[in-house]
Amino acid sequence: MQTKLTLRMEQELINSAKAYSARSGKSVSKIVADLFKSIQSNDKTTVTQNVSSLKGVIKNNVSESNYKTHLEVKYK
Repeated sequence: MQTKLTLRMEQELINSAKAYSARSGKSVSKIVADLFKSIQSNDKTTVTQNVSSLKGVIKNNVSESNYKTHLEVKYK
């Protein structure tokens, strides 16, 4: 069952939250609920959608030496 919650905060923070809401396509209520769920589960390894989208971009066989070589060639 959903219940209404009233939050009091600075107007600047409210404006910022609404702007973020518009950019992300999530309601402010959904953003706050997600935050509370994260706190409740003590999930310190929460991965954002942007970071999740990077999964698999780098091949598994990249070694440190290969990466250093790549950087040396790239910035020569």
